[in-house]
Amino acid sequence: MQADLLVDIGRCILVSMALAYAAQLARQPLILAYLAAGVLLGKPMGMDWLSDIGSIETISEIGLILLLFMIGLEMDLKKIQRAGKTVTLTGVVQIAVCLLLGAAVFSLLRVGDGQFDWLYLAACTALSSTLIVVKLLYDKVEIDTLPGRITLGILVLQDVAAILFLAVQPNLSDPKFLPVIWSFSKGLGLVGLSFLTTRFVLPPLFRRIAKVPELVLAGSLSWCFLVVAAADAAGLSRAMGALIGGVSISTFPYNVDVLSKLTSLRDFFVTLFFVALGAAIPRPTPGMMLAALGCSMFVVLSRHLSVTPLMLALKNGHRVSTVTAINLANVSEFSIVIAAVGFKQGHISHAAQTLIVLTFAVSATASTYMTTYSFELHRILSRLLKSLRVRDLDQTDIPTARARTRLLLLGFAKVASSLLEEIDRTAPELKEDLTVIDFNPDAVRELRRRGIRAHYGDISHADSLRHAGIGDAEIIVSTIPDHFLKGIDNLRLLRMIQRLNYGATIVVTADTLALARELYAAGADYVSIPRMSAAADLLPVLRRFCGDPDETHHETYQDLILHRNEVIP
Repeated sequence: MQADLLVDIGRCILVSMALAYAAQLARQPLILAYLAAGVLLGKPMGMDWLSDIGSIETISEIGLILLLFMIGLEMDLKKIQRAGKTVTLTGVVQIAVCLLLGAAVFSLLRVGDGQFDWLYLAACTALSSTLIVVKLLYDKVEIDTLPGRITLGILVLQDVAAILFLAVQPNLSDPKFLPVIWSFSKGLGLVGLSFLTTRFVLPPLFRRIAKVPELVLAGSLSWCFLVVAAADAAGLSRAMGALIGGVSISTFPYNVDVLSKLTSLRDFFVTLFFVALGAAIPRPTPGMMLAALGCSMFVVLSRHLSVTPLMLALKNGHRVSTVTAINLANVSEFSIVIAAVGFKQGHISHAAQTLIVLTFAVSATASTYMTTYSFELHRILSRLLKSLRVRDLDQTDIPTARARTRLLLLGFAKVASSLLEEIDRTAPELKEDLTVIDFNPDAVRELRRRGIRAHYGDISHADSLRHAGIGDAEIIVSTIPDHFLKGIDNLRLLRMIQRLNYGATIVVTADTLALARELYAAGADYVSIPRMSAAADLLPVLRRFCGDPDETHHETYQDLILHRNEVIP
């Protein structure tokens, strides 16, 4: 039996690796590859190559515990406290509206014979995938954009909602008032006890073992499984215990080291978890596949209904509102966990669990392409919104004084923020001649508050540039590199500027020397290369430090940084 288990594990890892490599080439989430490996190895639809699937499932539960423990470690509660009105209100409304829409839709559909099929389907389709969304935004260099920050804030609130669902999950079979209150009380008690322990007991213990990295890892895992055991003994779910264990020590200075060491261990067991889940998926009927497609379409529609109107009402513009909804248009891996726990506790039917897994797979595949091409989708949705007479911010732009636009700044990102600070400090007279155009409504509002002429608009659209007065500008500057631009690059931007204002002096930005040469050949008057500017700034500092360090200069530079008041800090 032991030999069979080792062979089964080996097959799981080998097939998962091969399919994961194919998924990476196809730019698909790796979780889909692990599910596909389980389908291929399992009996219902595959080769029936797993002789001891029960043991695989038992071992894979460790992966579930480690996954949720690490999600807890990475959950920054301070982000929720710092979340602005847009993030907090949109997150709460998105979860509530999607739950209500899901409850209304799925209560009319009979997926299986489970008592709570409709509730689990509603809850699971209300959550979006943190792993998939963060990976896609990171690949697109959109983590630090306004839609990216709002998306991440909503995902954090969704994780909190998932924790609350896990708290009441054990009592769903007997949903009376007192048992539910008792379940909440036990959950809050476990949270309180965990945080008190991590506040007063664990810190001195971890300080003693901090010099031995292996003991820090072992201590963290011990704490994780201790809280899991306490949750199990209290009648709560083990998944919730793992989350509480992670969140309670997320502020420890050792959590980054623990995360880095746990990643490989987690990946191994999580692979087995999703393979075991895929191996248990029954052969889907055409009706089930059609239902999964319908659920995926419902997820996309529910995100736009719950997110876009509210964000438009909060004056975030078409782009931020629609792109945020597109980013969230998938089903969370957390939903698979919730469904697996619900099936094990007898709350839902196997058909409902299968539908949730299939919906995850379909929505994850589709959202990969939707997020990749979110800018193109935004343009289509923006035209639709305008045809319905939903005005964008550029159509309600606040009129500014008819001053000549001598200096036009296209896009307002970090370099532009620093440039404006330098203008404010050393050449304030240029502010009278400066106009900025950008599609970040927060930046536009802050610039106007500081007395800068700012227009909301997309610099890839010629109409937006005309509206901002590009035809009158003498100097036109783009400080944004190609990897950050959406729908255009600096070469195409240069050519469009030349068509709109042939006589202007044009400054653009390049990441590479080859691109800089191409831009100069196309007629750019100056090409900024940020890495060369950074090197030129560092060299005098290194020469000072290698010779006779000028500590006064060093302290002055630190003081300058501490007192800068940029629009984008």
